Amino acid sequence: MTCSRSLLFSLLMLLTLCATPTASAQERIPLDDTMLEGLLVRQIGPAVMGGRIADLDALASDPRVLWVGTASGGVWKSDNGGTTFTPVFDEHPQSIGALAIDQQHPDTVWVGTGEPWVRNSVSVGKGVFRTADGGKTWQPLGLEDSERIADVILHPDSSDVAYVCALGPLWSDGEARGLYKTKDAGETWQKILYVNERTGCADLAMDPQEPGILYAALWEFRRQPWSFTSGGQESGLYQSLDGGQTWREITGRDNGLPQGELGRIAVAVAPSRPNRLYAVVESEDTALYRSDDRGRTWERKDNSMNVTVRPFYFARLVVDPLDYDRVYKPGLSLGVSSDGGTSFGNRGAGVHSDHHAL
Repeated sequence: MTCSRSLLFSLLMLLTLCATPTASAQERIPLDDTMLEGLLVRQIGPAVMGGRIADLDALASDPRVLWVGTASGGVWKSDNGGTTFTPVFDEHPQSIGALAIDQQHPDTVWVGTGEPWVRNSVSVGKGVFRTADGGKTWQPLGLEDSERIADVILHPDSSDVAYVCALGPLWSDGEARGLYKTKDAGETWQKILYVNERTGCADLAMDPQEPGILYAALWEFRRQPWSFTSGGQESGLYQSLDGGQTWREITGRDNGLPQGELGRIAVAVAPSRPNRLYAVVESEDTALYRSDDRGRTWERKDNSMNVTVRPFYFARLVVDPLDYDRVYKPGLSLGVSSDGGTSFGNRGAGVHSDHHAL
């Protein structure tokens, strides 16, 4: 009762002070720097959060060197395997879509801005950036109107050749969508795969043994304040055998992939057996599909919950570099298959259910 009376008295005093007429503008003491000298400023948040992890890459010759791109916290670098991180991108767009280390030149890293996991809280980017000094300085490379970049892949034999998978605007049409290629380290870009202003490039995979063989997933989508549309007639999976000069659509054929309107597609190549492909295809029968002949024919595999959950949001596949039967599917948890995609078990219980990179 005493505490309640004290609280009531304090509130009444506060209301009395608030109701007291203030001095006129002429009578107020002007504020200057000396009055703030003793004021200590403290950070009140966000304290431990950079948003979702959108993408990451590690240096093959020294895996302790790790680069991480976040949904709303920029790019971070670790030299000790993730024990500590340093922000290296604070002066540039903080929404990151994809990043890639030039494995031939470890201090060179390409960053595509604009998160591609397009829930309604997603932000925008401002094209492609590159550092050649380990993150100390950054050079903008264009594609400013792409808004969101889903993938950046560097040619393993030429540091001047790069592919950028531009998802594009979320809330409107945009002609800056599609798959881009540069042959001069980003000085100029050529759009090598494009369908229309509603359909962006959602994923890209390269044959590691024959880098001229590419697989690109195009996705028709649109978010509105009251709804979200994932899929349409123009969504599909495409293959190029000549480094992107020409393309053929793999979907829409009688080859084992689902028919009709498709949504988002995630695609991955098995590094140790490049004729093995995996794809999660959003459709009326969303599932993981597998090809053992470089995409000519496909077999439907697992459709468990973590494989099919929110396919517009969880669209990443990673194949073990040494075991072509082991494939990983980030989702609400980390799905793992050791039998070529026939079945999946889940890992990562007890951690936050939002896995996008591996």
